[in-house]
Amino acid sequence: MFGSFMGQILRIATFGESHGPAVGVVIDGLPAGLAIDETLIQRDLDRRRPGTSPYVTQRKEADTAQILSGLADGRTLGTPLCVVVHNTDARSKDYGELLGVFRPGHADFAYHAKYGAPPQPGGGAGRSSGRETVGRVAAGAVARAILAPLGVVIRACTAAVGQVRAARLDWDFAAQDPLRCPDPDAAPAMAERIAQARAEGDSVGGLVRLVVSGAPAGLGDPVFGKLDARLGGAMFSIGGVKGVEIGAGFAVAQRSGGQNNDAMDENGFRGNNAGGVLGGISTGQEITMLLAVKPTPSIGRPQQTIGLDGQPRLIQIKGRHDPCLCPRIAPVAEAMAALVLADAYLAQRALAGAAR
Repeated sequence: MFGSFMGQILRIATFGESHGPAVGVVIDGLPAGLAIDETLIQRDLDRRRPGTSPYVTQRKEADTAQILSGLADGRTLGTPLCVVVHNTDARSKDYGELLGVFRPGHADFAYHAKYGAPPQPGGGAGRSSGRETVGRVAAGAVARAILAPLGVVIRACTAAVGQVRAARLDWDFAAQDPLRCPDPDAAPAMAERIAQARAEGDSVGGLVRLVVSGAPAGLGDPVFGKLDARLGGAMFSIGGVKGVEIGAGFAVAQRSGGQNNDAMDENGFRGNNAGGVLGGISTGQEITMLLAVKPTPSIGRPQQTIGLDGQPRLIQIKGRHDPCLCPRIAPVAEAMAALVLADAYLAQRALAGAAR
């Protein structure tokens, strides 16, 4: 992964800025003849779309996908496939008072240090905004078409909001809950916590759980191409994600080898502390991940910062922002997992073909 590009065989490049005319993605390396259902691309974009509930930013975007190239009669041509989504509800005027200052918790300062450009609407140079993930989700939907014949199912949910944590994993409930909470008992408390943060002009962090079922054994490469390393890097590339656990994660630091090793018998593995990956290669078990998501840095409370001139400033951010990022990060995490796994599968298929 480098800059705006990702992948080895299945390669993507996202483009566009939060307050520019459009965002999207170019996907290269797709096999010719792959059936693509455009309604599934739109379905995933709708799951990521803003303005869908009181718990996310109220920016109103239809996020209608338009495929510009690489597809004919519902099948890929083997040439680059380009998906574009036009921005229709950007309000750059909301950022008028902030263009000369570095917002706390945002990428403004880091982007300025790298590119020399002043802060732009939508975060950094407009690329660090969550709006950039539109292209990722569209590409992830295409990657799912590669994985579907294998029986791979990728799901993510909001496992915690602040101190409120889900105790159950009901995927059917999570699919219809506006917060993507998998626990009917915890959902009201999560909603209350987010409403409280918004009323206080603040935001709240949380956890996103990702589970991949049906991934075949043998995906990934030893040493530098480890599947867990690629999955972890993909998740860390999502804005707001500050920690990633695979399998038992940080809990392994408190265990002995006997406690942590996944014993095997004639029926296979008897546990999954490894989270479905050993030696950087998938085992065929569920791949399980937990993502730590920071509170949205755009808050309505006064904050101390500095301007481009280095002078202290006291700012209060206006505009439309997510009080909690988790519900909208969940479909992005699914898309990133799909892209990594589809790329690893195509690489494994090429390797198997070369060995014949």
